[in-house]
Amino acid sequence: MMAAGIRSPVAEEKTSRSQTEAHRRLKYASLAVLVVQNASLILSIRYVRTLPGDRFFTTSAVVMAEILKLLTCVVIILLQKRLNVKDTVYFLVDSIVFQYKDTLKLAVPSLIYTLQNNLQYVAISNLPAATFQVTYQLKILTTALFSVMMLRKTLSRVQWVSLLLLFAGVAIVQVDQERKKEEQASSVEGSSQNYTVGLLAVVVSCLSSGFAGVYFEKILKGSSASVWMRNVQLGIFGTVLGMLGLWWNDGDAVAESGFLFGYTGAVWCVIFNQAFGGLLVAVVVKYADNILKGFATSFSIVVSTVVSVYLLGFHVDLLFTLGAGLVIGAVYMYSLPKAAASSSVAAASSSVSLASPRTEGDAEMEAFLPKAQGGVASPAAAVLATD
Repeated sequence: MMAAGIRSPVAEEKTSRSQTEAHRRLKYASLAVLVVQNASLILSIRYVRTLPGDRFFTTSAVVMAEILKLLTCVVIILLQKRLNVKDTVYFLVDSIVFQYKDTLKLAVPSLIYTLQNNLQYVAISNLPAATFQVTYQLKILTTALFSVMMLRKTLSRVQWVSLLLLFAGVAIVQVDQERKKEEQASSVEGSSQNYTVGLLAVVVSCLSSGFAGVYFEKILKGSSASVWMRNVQLGIFGTVLGMLGLWWNDGDAVAESGFLFGYTGAVWCVIFNQAFGGLLVAVVVKYADNILKGFATSFSIVVSTVVSVYLLGFHVDLLFTLGAGLVIGAVYMYSLPKAAASSSVAAASSSVSLASPRTEGDAEMEAFLPKAQGGVASPAAAVLATD
């Protein structure tokens, strides 16, 4: 009779197979949720910011999202400590207070993220959702450039080509939207929105996203702190800086009308969605490989465009389709692993299943664990980890 502590090879194989299958299901489930989250956030912000009636303060929405992310990360750390409140408090105090020099490093990216979140509301309030979604992919270009300058990273030829295609695609979309703006200058929508302000907000947001992502990646090198602990540190600074921004921009109005002025069910959905998106990224980076992340980003652009056509009256023409297609192709090409990207670009799209020779475990180690153990994440991972 086999000893109780010894498992047969057949049982171990079944367990391993079951774990692999569960891992695969979680990977695709997290990617599907990411697509829905990306598309729905842009569309929902656009929707609530164009509704008639009392408008909520975007600065208060940013603060509320930071608070929700902060509390969620604390709960996750508590669960990791097996609901031991004392150990959790000691761990947080030690990581935040006693290691204050390490905590202060997060002030810079936190300030930039707070600015970026506010700019996102400004941009979507002044741009069609599909246009914003396409233009916002410029964050890949800025992240790559900052990675080369600050982290001394090298990009493959295919990645450089993809960045050029990305820039060209966004430029085509902007030319198309500029033409539509001139044609609709007398319409109600054209008079109630400022396209130039929206475009400027997107550009600044992309620059800040690229710099903050690379800066955050640099901080994580050689650090043993978990992603959740880093998010707690970011959340503390984000909440404080967000409150300062609220006081500076809307202090008198908030004092008169209240912090939750204009909050409706739809506004709360936007805030929860924004907070959830920041946490969802950690799961996606852990379980999904680069190719699938590229597909998720590209597909979210398609989803937001289709929904904008049916629900928001957005008109798609040949020029916009060409520009969006270039952006989607560029995102996919940039996300290819270097081993696959060095092969034929033409064959890449027809052999997605063979594009990466790495196992799922290797992809997980590269995309997630090194960031908490001193490794170097890819520029694409930096984009995901900070948005």
